[in-house]
Amino acid sequence: MAKKRTLGLLGVSAAMVLALTGASQYAAAAVHNAAHPAQKTSAPQQPLTIVPAPNGNFQDNFNPFLTSANYGTVGLIYQPLFYFDNISPHVFPLLGTKYSWSNQNKTLTVLLRHGVKWSDGKAFTSSDVLFTFNLLKQYPAADTNGVWSQLSSVQAKGSYEVVFNFKVANVPFASYVLGAFIVPQHRWAGLGDPTKVNMATPVGTGPYVLQSFNTQDYKFFSNLQYWGGAPAVRHINFPAYSGNQSADLALAKGQIDWSGIFIPSIQSVYASQSPHNKYWFPPSNVVMLYTNLKDPLLAQLPVRQAMSLAINRQQLYMEGEYGYEPVASPTGLVLPADKSWLDPSLPAADKSFSYNPAQAIKILEQAGFKKNANGIFEKNGKPLSFTLQVVSGWTDWDTDCSLIEQDLKNIGIQVTVQEEQFGSYFSNINSPKKNYQLAISWTNTGPSPYFLYQNMLNSQGGFNVEQLNNPMINQTLNSFSTTSSPTVQHKDIYTLEKYMAQQLPSIPLVFGATWYEYNDANYTGWPSASNPYINAAPWNAVSNGIVLTHLRPRS
Repeated sequence: MAKKRTLGLLGVSAAMVLALTGASQYAAAAVHNAAHPAQKTSAPQQPLTIVPAPNGNFQDNFNPFLTSANYGTVGLIYQPLFYFDNISPHVFPLLGTKYSWSNQNKTLTVLLRHGVKWSDGKAFTSSDVLFTFNLLKQYPAADTNGVWSQLSSVQAKGSYEVVFNFKVANVPFASYVLGAFIVPQHRWAGLGDPTKVNMATPVGTGPYVLQSFNTQDYKFFSNLQYWGGAPAVRHINFPAYSGNQSADLALAKGQIDWSGIFIPSIQSVYASQSPHNKYWFPPSNVVMLYTNLKDPLLAQLPVRQAMSLAINRQQLYMEGEYGYEPVASPTGLVLPADKSWLDPSLPAADKSFSYNPAQAIKILEQAGFKKNANGIFEKNGKPLSFTLQVVSGWTDWDTDCSLIEQDLKNIGIQVTVQEEQFGSYFSNINSPKKNYQLAISWTNTGPSPYFLYQNMLNSQGGFNVEQLNNPMINQTLNSFSTTSSPTVQHKDIYTLEKYMAQQLPSIPLVFGATWYEYNDANYTGWPSASNPYINAAPWNAVSNGIVLTHLRPRS
């Protein structure tokens, strides 16, 4: 099985008062929705079946503060103020309608949507937003994005305006603040630490409400009080699958409408089985060959340049990645999503990679390296010999590493692939004391290229695996974060992409795909390569709810 990163399912103890009060409010909401005239239809509608990933039995918990919450908790039930997509350039106003900066980009003012109701009929107001953010402040374990590391205060101005004050200007961080889901004060007040709550009867503002639950299947139906209008897809079904094999078979037979499962040979196994079986795997990150720049050999640019020239990325794309993940850009941009950020004056040589082993050898020779008796380049008695770490069992990356090992051997660089269990691997590359030389891994991305560069290149970045510490790069990232000027931000990104392409602090390999399969026999309006309006992975929180509101039953 190829690598798969999805969230597990864990149960958490419930407070008795929650079970009692929640049950009555949920029942009232269910009765209202079931009796609403819009629920009637002239013909039975086929439920839309979703299997984001085969995770086995479900736990009865729809607590949005837990990463282990059931799929759909955030997106179908709970919503943020805005959603910033990472596949398209779109920003979707949800509980908020407008936002603006002032006070030298340290104050963010948000106007809230009028007429929004929680699914139990109570009005949504600024009090709910203020309560949610104060909850994150009171219980830091719930503040998984660290919003209070950046915020100094949150204030409500009337019922439909909220003001966020930042400690220092940090414009891109607004996507985390505005993207935080909001919970109803009247349900969560008095429950204590939100990360310890078992929420079996959720009340939200999203397009769906929970209809029923058991460990093998849970169902949603349209929230007929939804501020955007009741979704045309009325019934949603989440069945449990224990493994890829059974889920793949159900997908091929059209028993699953929407999934995010890795499928080898998808054209023959899935798409060829029905004209309605379709898929789209848009790039959402960059798979990187990280180089530990504290290693004196890897710190030398000619060594990194030679490695990059010697790697046959097209082979990685077609063999290691099954033809799903194309060759990456030297800039680190995720294309085509980031195409509007590409510097039009960037030289052609910096826009695409070359596979040129002969040139790689020449660069090493010009840098003073000579082959020893074993055919390995060395200088001052230090051979170009490295370990390359990868997660054992992530078969596509395991294959990539084997191919890279052979490519580098062909030019005189010795690489030993070191397969590790995930825990050891992640600790080796991401702990403060990095214990690796080369490693293949992902990049952390967001609504703009800034997020990849900030995480990877900033000396204080959250995923600075290569341990780069470059004052010019830090200053450029700071410039981007403190301005709301698109012109200045684009200029800063141009600087960063040129640095990536020419200095190779680490080496981009291929794009990381977003797995997404859909069957359009019963519903139309799906995101696709020809209509890429949003990240369509069913496990992607918030965008999953937006996709469902765009779908329409076939007549």
